[in-house]
Amino acid sequence: MAQYELMASFAGFDDFLIYLGIASVLLAVFIAIYLRITPYREIKLIRDGNSAAAFSLSGTIIGMVLPLASALEFSVGLIDLAVWATIALVVQILVFIIARVALPNIVNDIPEGKQASGIFLGAISIAAGLLNAAAMTY
Repeated sequence: MAQYELMASFAGFDDFLIYLGIASVLLAVFIAIYLRITPYREIKLIRDGNSAAAFSLSGTIIGMVLPLASALEFSVGLIDLAVWATIALVVQILVFIIARVALPNIVNDIPEGKQASGIFLGAISIAAGLLNAAAMTY
C-alpha cells in the first residue's frame, strides 16, 4: 500500500518538470530581452555593488514571475502558458517605458546608483506583475 501511495504521489512529476522547464525558459527569455532594452548593463552594475540596479532588476524579475506563476496555475496547456507569458512580458516592458516617461532621468539615475529610482522601477514592476497575475485568474 505504501509503495502505491508513493508512486501516486509522483504521477504528475513529468508534467511538473515540463512546466517548470518551460516557465524557466520563458523567464530567461524575458530577462535576456529586458537586459537588452535597458540602456545600461544591470548585471555589471550589480556586480559593481550598484543597489539601484539590483532593486530595479530584482523588482522586474519578481514582476514577471508573479504573472508567470499565475499563468502556470491557470493555463490549459503549453501554448496557453506561452501566450500569457508573452502578455506578461509585454506588460513589464511597458512598465519600463512608462517609468522612462515618468522619470526621464531614470536611465542615468540607476547607473549612477540613485537608489530611489531603482526602488521606484522595482516597485512599479512588482505592482504591475501583481495586477497582471490577478487579471489572469480567469
